[in-house]
Amino acid sequence: MNRYPMWKNILVAVMILIGLIYTIPNFFGESPAVQITPAKSTTKLDSALLGKVEDIFKQEKIEYDGVYQDARGVKARFKSTDTQIRAKDVLQANLGTDYTVALNLLSRSPNWLRSLGAKPMYLGLDLRGGVHFLMQVDMKAALSKAAERFVGDFKIALRKERISYVGVSREGETVQIRFNNPDELAKAHAVIAKEYPNLTLEESTIGEERILTASLNLVEQKSIQDFAIKQNIQTLHNRINELGVAEPIIQQQGADRVVVQLPGVQDTAKAKEILGRTATLEIRLVDEEKSDAATLEKAEKGQAPIGDDVFKNRDGRAVLVKKNVVLTGDYITDAGPGVDSQSGRSTVNVTLDARGARIFQQVTRENVGKRMAILLIEKGSTEVITAPTINEEIGGGRVQISGMANTQEATDIALLLRAGALAAPMDIVEERTVGPSMGQDNINRGVHSTLWGFAAIAVMMMIYYAAFGAVSVTALAINLLLLVAILSMLQATLTLPGLAAIALALGMAIDANVLINERIREELRNGNTPQASIHAGYERAWDTILDSNVTTLIAGLALFMFGTGPIKGFAVVHVLGILTSMFSAVLVSRAIVNLIYGYRRKLTKLSIGQIYKA
Repeated sequence: MNRYPMWKNILVAVMILIGLIYTIPNFFGESPAVQITPAKSTTKLDSALLGKVEDIFKQEKIEYDGVYQDARGVKARFKSTDTQIRAKDVLQANLGTDYTVALNLLSRSPNWLRSLGAKPMYLGLDLRGGVHFLMQVDMKAALSKAAERFVGDFKIALRKERISYVGVSREGETVQIRFNNPDELAKAHAVIAKEYPNLTLEESTIGEERILTASLNLVEQKSIQDFAIKQNIQTLHNRINELGVAEPIIQQQGADRVVVQLPGVQDTAKAKEILGRTATLEIRLVDEEKSDAATLEKAEKGQAPIGDDVFKNRDGRAVLVKKNVVLTGDYITDAGPGVDSQSGRSTVNVTLDARGARIFQQVTRENVGKRMAILLIEKGSTEVITAPTINEEIGGGRVQISGMANTQEATDIALLLRAGALAAPMDIVEERTVGPSMGQDNINRGVHSTLWGFAAIAVMMMIYYAAFGAVSVTALAINLLLLVAILSMLQATLTLPGLAAIALALGMAIDANVLINERIREELRNGNTPQASIHAGYERAWDTILDSNVTTLIAGLALFMFGTGPIKGFAVVHVLGILTSMFSAVLVSRAIVNLIYGYRRKLTKLSIGQIYKA
């Protein structure tokens, strides 16, 4: 009657073991560290960097606890934050701009725990602090980028209306359209004025050419700048979501700055790399007519032909491309890493929106047999990823970009493109590690309140329910163990509201055991045998426990759906606490009771405290 099958006992034991393994890392603490990673994903990471870092430390007489290299870069541990900060300054001075040096915190967990994926929880900005970035938006570049988009739009509009023109080019923040025929200029003026009412149009004459100049009026400039801030904030949100950072703070400061605070971040180097990168894609046509050796040699020396730019590909060879941009990353709706089925090399698979797909289809149709260069613009430098020949018209809006150096680069570039293009470049003008707003005292108070609450519940339960009270306390301890383990496995960020939710979860979890114990007492008062009372107590209390927990679970889910920031953090811990309490209060406590009483055939009394009969 009161015996679990072997598989249930094994399940409970395995769950407790897993909970123990994933909870332990939270007790080892963290050591200050510095992380060195390549500034670009294309920079190769080799063992020479590890030796170089060690040589710098020896030369500057900086003591460290250990230096090791992983897949992302080199990490060095230190005994104190003073040494950590000094090491960061020294490394930045010696390594230059080729590498990103960032402060970090590394868990002191043993290697065997890390190999199992057991990591400590992150602590929020109000407990441990985090990383603070102040980012400057380049508003002038936002206006230039908007003007660049009009170049392609004007060409499509004029071709649609069959209006002849000599050329369309961007000059700073204006776009110039050149005509030979004044009648064609008048037609173009009418078409553009109708389709783009927010542009200021001016006509001029240079020699025999008639020029129509389009510029942004003040209202449109203000609109573009406001959009740039909003778009960049949204893009940063998307990128941070890809990083898995909980409860980030991203807000506008002034007219052209954005504050980013990442609470509980450990891998600050990766966060800085993703936030600071302004990687965008441009598709341009290769100038085949001028790509002879002599012209390329002159172009590399700064004498590129008019209307062309010269950039290097990944083999270091110069590629001459036309200034006119066919397509930009603004038209991308989705991107993901992939593998070329023929060559087996890493690729990025890009999906364009309807407008981008139409432009791309038209360009490939008109330039079959010519080469198209795909450019990656990152940190002010432009690189030709690949320059394939257009074999046929490409429709459908799906484009595969080959030429990735490795899978990691394909993943990083896909992340940036998928998160959305920045409306304007951003530079990190201030970076600092933020200390906890309320200090270690808050952590101690939160932990102590939880422990004192647990101790008070334990004493009361064992006095009132004797042996069954001790069982309930054991189940409560396992509930706390499982809750912390799940939060650690999810790499959740624990904040002060989260600590409050843990304390609340303990108080709610004990209710289920009180219901079970009182139900067993009631069965004993009704004259049932001890074994039958145990069985009936657990079976009949289950419906009440389920009802009360489901209603509380619904409230927790509502908090998560409609709350923000700290409220969401509270709701996550609250909901997980309900799930673990149902498991521990019913399944775990009964497994323990079965082990104590289930094998006794002649059981005459239960140690469940004083039973008062009416």
